[in-house]
This record gives sequence, C-alpha cells and structure tokens, in this order.
Amino acid sequence: MKNLKVATAALAATMGSAFVGEALAADVTWNVSLWGKRRAFTEHVEKLSKEVAVRTNGKFEIKLHYGGALSKSRENLDGISIGAFEMAQFCASYHADKNPTLTTTDLPFLGVPDLETQVKVDFALYNHPAVQKDLGRWNAKLLMPSPMPQYNLLGKGDAPAKLADFEGMRVRALGGVGNAMKTIGAVPTTVTASEAYQAIDSGTVQAVAFAPHAHLSFKTVEAGSWWTNNLNPGTVSCPVVVSTDAYDMLSPEFQKALDESVAPAVQHYLDTYAKVYDKFYPALEANGVKQISFTEEELEGFKAVAGKPIWDKWVEDMSAKGLPAAELLTLVQNTIAGK
Repeated sequence: MKNLKVATAALAATMGSAFVGEALAADVTWNVSLWGKRRAFTEHVEKLSKEVAVRTNGKFEIKLHYGGALSKSRENLDGISIGAFEMAQFCASYHADKNPTLTTTDLPFLGVPDLETQVKVDFALYNHPAVQKDLGRWNAKLLMPSPMPQYNLLGKGDAPAKLADFEGMRVRALGGVGNAMKTIGAVPTTVTASEAYQAIDSGTVQAVAFAPHAHLSFKTVEAGSWWTNNLNPGTVSCPVVVSTDAYDMLSPEFQKALDESVAPAVQHYLDTYAKVYDKFYPALEANGVKQISFTEEELEGFKAVAGKPIWDKWVEDMSAKGLPAAELLTLVQNTIAGK
C-alpha cells in the first residue's frame, strides 16, 4: 500500500511537471542559423534572444544554433529563402551576386572611423528601398548589422609613413581589402588566419590585415612592430536577417517585442567590442608595437588611389544591373560624414 502511494505520488508529480512544462512552453519558437562558436560576433543575437523572451514573458523563444547545425554559413540566405529557419547571420561577400546592394559597405577606404559610425551606415543602407527589394528576393528582412571593425594592418620591420611605402609589401589581406592593397602596390597573399603569426614572424609576409579581435586571437600582436591606427582600408558587411514570411506571421505584440529588442542588442554588441579594445591597445603597448596614424591628407591620397577607382568600377557594374549604385554610395558617404 505504501509503495502504491509512493508510485501514485511520483506519477502525479511527473504529470504535474509535464503540465507545468506545457504551460510554460513558448507560443512561438524561432530558430537562428549561426556558424562557429559563441563570440563577440554573435553577442547581439544572444542579447536579442534574451530581450525578446523578457518582453514576451517567454512566449516568443529565439533559439540559437551554432556550428552550422542548421546550415553552412554560405547557405544561410538560401535557408531563409526556403523557410528552413526564421533567422540567420551571413556576410555579403559570401555571395555578392545574391545581395549586390549590401556590397556598398564592403568598398575599400570609405573612411569609417569607428563601430558606432558603422552601425549608422549599416542601418541607413538597410532602410533604402533598393536594398530592401534586393533582400526581398530571398524572402529576407534585414534586422540588424554585425558591425565589424576596420581591418587595419599590423606589420613587422620598417613602418610605412606614406603611400609609396606600401609598394612591394607582402600583406595578408583578403577580399576587398586585398584588392585595395593591390592598387597601392602591395602584394596581397592568402595566408590562413591560423598561419598569420608564423607568416609575419618569419617574414613570409610583412603585414597582416585583421580586425583587432583577430590580431589578439591569432597573436599577431606578439610578432609585429607597427600598427596602422587609422588607415581603415575596409571591413565586411555581415547582417542578421529574418524570414519575411515568419515576421509577417508574428502577432503585432511579438513584432513590437522583436523590433524594440534590436537597439539594446546592438548596444550590447558595441559594449562587447569595447572590451576587445580594452585588451587590444594594452597588448600593443606590452609588445612594443608602434601605433601609426596617417594625416587627413595622406588618407585622402589612399582614397584617391585605392578607393575611388574601385568605387567607380563598382558603381559602373552595379548600375549596369539596374541598381541605384551612385545613390547608395552617396548615402553611405554622407552618413559617414554625419550629413
């Protein structure tokens, strides 16, 4: 009899837990496709998930899936297009032909001074009808950027003081930054990130183009002797998008919760990167790395040689596709200038 009572109580407890779990289950669950591990690059998505949960009392759940569990990084936009998941992060350079308007901010030597400005630039671009139409082809609604710091150079040996000093310099620089360096006479190489320290330490390359967090992660700060503090040759555009269909299916209450969670999520991202800089600059000093700042006149020289020709070619190519390329570039430039 005693055992029966115990078993009955256990069953009741189990059923009660099940009912409680069911009562607390989210009304709506969204899945987010991410790659790699949790890091500064994904902190805004982490924050967004928490903010939405709080604002909806747990009724709207945003589940983060790392390591390419839902999709490969270069296929995230395709996954959004077919409704495989509701939210994803990707970089425009993965498939420039699929999101040509977003490549505006991939152009070199735009002169973005900091992440706060990059955020303003990204949102200004996202709000342009042509950009929204471009992403709309993939059933994607732009939600927020993943603002990446400028890929400045950390090098070893004689520090460059002017444009001509980059002539013949072997630089680990990929994509748009690599193309820009090539136009000023440098020789871009495709050394992998994990090989960057050895490459600069051995002299295989004379400089490496990374964002600050990567210079820390791959320890190039321990091998270099100089850092271009404000060259700002370029960066990459990596937005977070949501499925337009999934967004439209949300109740007005949940849409409002999601939209209002963007600002605190982006601020959290910026705060996280501020801590990266708190580590980066002391690391430069500790390793005796000299910080090089170019004058406005010198930076204008870089833009004239390694920026404008590439911008002009981009405008020509994008305009041929029927896109308002000149308008988009002007929008970005005016936002950077604070106009």
